[in-house]
Amino acid sequence: MVIIEFLLILFISSIFAGILGSIVGVGGGVVIIPVLTLFLGVDIHFAIGASIVAIIGTSSGAATTYVKDKLTNLRVGMFLELATAAGAICGAAIAAYINSVALELIFGSILLVMLVPTVMKIGEDIPKSPELKGLSKRLGLSGSYTETDGTVVNYNATRPEVGLAGMAVAGVLSGLLGIGGGAFKVLSMDLAMKLPMKVSTTTSNFMIGVTAAASAGIYFARGDVNPVIIAPVALGILIGATIGARLLIRSRNPTIRKAFALVLAVTALQMILSSAGIKL
Repeated sequence: MVIIEFLLILFISSIFAGILGSIVGVGGGVVIIPVLTLFLGVDIHFAIGASIVAIIGTSSGAATTYVKDKLTNLRVGMFLELATAAGAICGAAIAAYINSVALELIFGSILLVMLVPTVMKIGEDIPKSPELKGLSKRLGLSGSYTETDGTVVNYNATRPEVGLAGMAVAGVLSGLLGIGGGAFKVLSMDLAMKLPMKVSTTTSNFMIGVTAAASAGIYFARGDVNPVIIAPVALGILIGATIGARLLIRSRNPTIRKAFALVLAVTALQMILSSAGIKL
């Protein structure tokens, strides 16, 4: 494959990855890694390095829009990031010494199980807001945002301890495999903390950039970040994330949940098949 064709395919794929990642809060790795490994024949280590950079680009491209429109809950994000950043550093540090096949099978299976409650809530628009109490009250984990039709949505976070545990798992997974961390972040905020789906995905989008940055230095030091691959990925991701941010603002929570459920299913299937030696 000639270099121009290689770069063009990667650039277009990265735009799509940025659009999808910024809407559902999972980063671009779920698209970038299969494209690089399956279609372009790139070594998995370079693919994961590119995925880390793609995640940072997705977060950077959409975060400003989400924060400006008050969709991202910065207080929730910074609290949960304590666990994800630590997990990402640990995951990246041990990635070279651990059996990734077993991890892919385990985490893929967990994602499939978590798909069930996600699908059961598929039509939910605004979740019933729980009473603000305990650690959530002490930390002020509440917020509000305005829909495009002018409706003001108020919400409170619940069970922050459970959310924090889920974020630790998300951080380790992100550092180990380069994908999947965003899915666990969204699931923790959506299912455990009862945040609106739009808040969960935008806050996850803010967090995944910090998580990826925490482990990116280790991948740079190991030489897993190839500039030829990174350049079209970074540019395409930024363009796509900007487009995706505009689409999310106009979307309703059920629409975002359906898109997330689809990505969750694909990610779980990708991990399980990858553990069996089949690369999607």
